[in-house]
Amino acid sequence: MASLTDFLVSKVRVKLLKSLLENPKEMYHVRDLVRRTNEEINAVRRELARMEEAGMVYKEARGNRLYYWFNKDYPFFQELLQLVAKTTGLGFAIRKNRGKLGKLSFVMFSGEFVRHLERSNTDQVDVLVVGEVVLPELGNLIHQEEAKRGIEITYSPMTREEFGFRKTRRDPFILGILTGSRVMIIGSEHDFVN
Repeated sequence: MASLTDFLVSKVRVKLLKSLLENPKEMYHVRDLVRRTNEEINAVRRELARMEEAGMVYKEARGNRLYYWFNKDYPFFQELLQLVAKTTGLGFAIRKNRGKLGKLSFVMFSGEFVRHLERSNTDQVDVLVVGEVVLPELGNLIHQEEAKRGIEITYSPMTREEFGFRKTRRDPFILGILTGSRVMIIGSEHDFVN
């Protein structure tokens, strides 16, 4: 199974990217990042300095503490966010348990869900799963992520036929998904849209 270590050489940077991008709206204190990565403080500081120099992170001093957060204007922010969404949390759990979940054609997370933002539309869905879905297995993974995040996750399973039918009928629910920000966890973006 592919992981971030396939694309990046520093294991400390991989751990920092996971920590910073699992919830990209948060700011993290250096010691918090040390705890999250389980790495030596000097290694974390050194890697944060390299990431700051590359324009990946910002830092801010508050009192005697330094806080870091990921730069959303970094040229590869979206790509790194997608990699982290696929290799951590619910995305990783779905990919790991794909066989137990049935025959999945597409799994899509909304961009707001990946970025830990509140839904801008109450009719919006956080997770769309298309295929022959084993609902109890999917529900179990969703409930675990809800407990971890402390929020309710809205998800919609549907068959490939229903998805195709609703797409050709220009169903407002499906059009909202197709025109919104999303991260594909399983399946091709091209096949999903066309």
